[in-house]
Amino acid sequence: MHLNGVGWIAAIIVGGLAGWLAEMVMKSNTGIFMNIIMGIVGAIVLNAILQALNIQSFGVGWVAYLITGFIGACLLIFVGRLVRR
Repeated sequence: MHLNGVGWIAAIIVGGLAGWLAEMVMKSNTGIFMNIIMGIVGAIVLNAILQALNIQSFGVGWVAYLITGFIGACLLIFVGRLVRR
């Protein structure tokens, strides 16, 4: 698993922040554990999508991981809403 240059503890913290931001923007009602999962999985999913499309990632480090996790988590929330309908 590629964590974009951050360690596991930082991935949990930044992933939680990215998931929380996505929760606020998308007006979703999830808990802290789900925010962490969405932030980490969202970053992994968006990195995979960017690599498949042959697009450069947002960089390396905490800020890049936060941006990638936020966009990926928003994408996961959006797809989850589409599937539930």
